[in-house]
Amino acid sequence: MNPLLVLAIISVYFVLLMTISYFTSRNRSDESYFTGDRQSPWFLVAFGMVGAGLSGVTFVSLPGMVGNNNFYFYQFILGNVVGYLFITFVLIPLYYRLRLVSIYGYLDQRYGVKTYKTGSLFFLVSQSFGAALRLLLASKILQFALFDQLNIPFPITVIIILLLVWLYTNKSGIKTIVWTDTLQTTFLVLGAIITIYTITTSLNLSFSGAIQQVTEHKYFEVFNWENKSSNNFFKQFIAGILVAIAMIGLDQNMMQKTLTCKNQWDAQKNTLTYSFILAITQFLFLGLGILLYIYTENNGITLAVGENGALLDTDNLFPDLALNHLGIFAGISFLLGIIAASFSSVDSSLTALTTSFTYDFLDISHKSSADKKRLKNWVLLGFSVVLFLIIMLFANSRGDVVSLIFKVAGYTYGPLLGLYMLGMFTKIAVKDKWVPLICVLAPVLTYLLSVFFAQSFNFDFGFINIAVNAGLTILGLLLVKQKGETA
Repeated sequence: MNPLLVLAIISVYFVLLMTISYFTSRNRSDESYFTGDRQSPWFLVAFGMVGAGLSGVTFVSLPGMVGNNNFYFYQFILGNVVGYLFITFVLIPLYYRLRLVSIYGYLDQRYGVKTYKTGSLFFLVSQSFGAALRLLLASKILQFALFDQLNIPFPITVIIILLLVWLYTNKSGIKTIVWTDTLQTTFLVLGAIITIYTITTSLNLSFSGAIQQVTEHKYFEVFNWENKSSNNFFKQFIAGILVAIAMIGLDQNMMQKTLTCKNQWDAQKNTLTYSFILAITQFLFLGLGILLYIYTENNGITLAVGENGALLDTDNLFPDLALNHLGIFAGISFLLGIIAASFSSVDSSLTALTTSFTYDFLDISHKSSADKKRLKNWVLLGFSVVLFLIIMLFANSRGDVVSLIFKVAGYTYGPLLGLYMLGMFTKIAVKDKWVPLICVLAPVLTYLLSVFFAQSFNFDFGFINIAVNAGLTILGLLLVKQKGETA
């Protein structure tokens, strides 16, 4: 695709973002960056959260992973839906009752200051890796589509994207992101729909014919009952429940948007609507994946295969076909989608990281307006540097990023899940000083157990490692409970 056209598309899209930023930054308060002044329309938040939940990982990685994992990921999505019900009716009422800005303030009230800092720190690590890996995927595609042709090295590409994000989020933060995410979600979904239309047209398939082709394809295998497989239904479904609770309900990034709603009922409507739209959209992207493989089969396009028979570089499938085979219309819609993904994957993450660190470690709520602004800007810059360094660390990784993200999440969100589950469903008091050690040991033991079971019994934990991690965290907390005392 012509690099001037790509540059024009990026420029127009960025102008749209800056226009939204201009209007949302008017009449802002000191808290606008962190809470959106708690005036966001719930339906707008719900639709916008879909874009953040999808990001470039779903847009690119989810269709590609079908080639090695069939439709098994949908078992995980079904578990997500159950997890969202827990978030809606258990976590959101808790957060609104305590009127939290950083959701990890709950840990301070329930356990103590060391647990509070530990929980927030685990979020900072989790979100930094998750945001960096999502941005990595989108950056690679923009590098291929534009910046390579301009002889701009990949590190500079990442810096440019981070700088653009800073420009439109710096003033009003979450207040702006609630609106820009809506725009980004629209382009993400349209990108998938237009690609599906282009493929079905090129293959002379009607709507019903396309559905038949997808459902009869060898990759359309939804349920896996093999006990030792990482794609086993029970592993995927249970992991889907727990990961949704941890990565959405215990995640400052996603909950910060929900807490900008006017009241608890609006926030609950937001979460229920979001979960419904997200499940449908993810099913759409998995179906798109099968159509992409059907297109390659019918057009004799050769895909790289590893020594074990698995497809290599599945994340490149969608970008390659959209930009080089499906025509200019599909190429433009794909670029708009991936540009939206690249921004939506990092803007809210940086805002959430900044909010969590300034409130949980710098106690910004008690500082003057000038100090708030200064600290916020420095923290935002610091986390931008952190994301850049993580992206460079994983720049040469291969395979589907979505699996890597959820695998990392199992180790980093597991302790958070254990802390909240014990805190909400028991009155057990623990010795606060031992909690940091327990939260570090639990992921290490989880990794060692996963290696042992894989080597000794050929049993793959898969995404269920988050359940093992949370269970070990709870066990450790029980070992240091304070006898005779309750929380």
